[in-house]
Amino acid sequence: MRRYGKHTDEDDIRSRPNRKGNRPRTHIRPKHEDAAEGLVLTVDRGRLTCLVEDRVVMAMKARELGRKAAVVGDRVALVGDLSGKKDTLARIVRIEERDSVLRRTADDDDPYERVVVANADQLAIVTALADPEPRPRLIDRCLVAAFDGGLTPLLVMTKSDLAPPDELLELYGALDIPYVVTSREELENGAAAGLVREHLDGNITAFVGHSGVGKTTLVNTLVPEDRRRVTGHVNAVTGRGRHTTTSALALPLSSEAGGWVVDTPGVRSFGLAHIDPSRVINAFPDLVPGTEGCPRACSHDEPDCALDAWVADGHADPARLYSLRRLLSTRERKEGD
Repeated sequence: MRRYGKHTDEDDIRSRPNRKGNRPRTHIRPKHEDAAEGLVLTVDRGRLTCLVEDRVVMAMKARELGRKAAVVGDRVALVGDLSGKKDTLARIVRIEERDSVLRRTADDDDPYERVVVANADQLAIVTALADPEPRPRLIDRCLVAAFDGGLTPLLVMTKSDLAPPDELLELYGALDIPYVVTSREELENGAAAGLVREHLDGNITAFVGHSGVGKTTLVNTLVPEDRRRVTGHVNAVTGRGRHTTTSALALPLSSEAGGWVVDTPGVRSFGLAHIDPSRVINAFPDLVPGTEGCPRACSHDEPDCALDAWVADGHADPARLYSLRRLLSTRERKEGD
């Protein structure tokens, strides 16, 4: 049975009152010009710990941000209760533009990109020289992600008392990457922290490495006030370490120059599905001019690549071209190779 006639008018139709009293939806969003600036320190199940001035504030992402997620290192704008008191919660209403981004995927076939940390100045790649054995392919992948994301790499080699660093230093010498070599004794007595700190002051540094290499031990020495994690031990059967850090965490350095260290969970894979190989060449400024004669969409590892002639004419070190091609081929090789 029709409730209204054939030619109804809007005035004939009754509208139901909004019992909840909510305001009508609108596409006009508030600008939150009075929002406070904050820095994301860690993220845990939808709750974000932020530093606002000198207060640690718990926050959640505002609905209007949609699927855009804030990560450790993000500079954000917050509104609401910014007192930092227990059981209070602020809202993140804006994520500022990022200067750099460290990304990874679960593997090279995974289309889902994960942002590990934002706005870091450099990436400290921590690797043991023995126990567990170094994994150059994983180091290569971290280097590609650093170059692509705008981070300066730093190579930190631990456990030099078990094996010499010469082989790794020769492998990465052409890249001119700053490095630090430490022993287990230096790691335990704090001397390693002093060697690494020279490269950290005034910078935001993300630490990455597979489990068991001493990454979290080093971070805990650099920031002794933080003792929320217990370092694990390498499994004697598999040679792999136990994961001791479950989420990325930004910690302030106690020095006059300031700076931050970001401890990240131990990784066993570092997918590069998100990487555009054409951007890796930008980390080799001495080779970039030689690409002008390359064919369109050149992979820089094919017979017609102009870089071969560029290097043969003496414009760049052949070791640099070899390093570039080794990094570009990381997506075709397994990390354990």
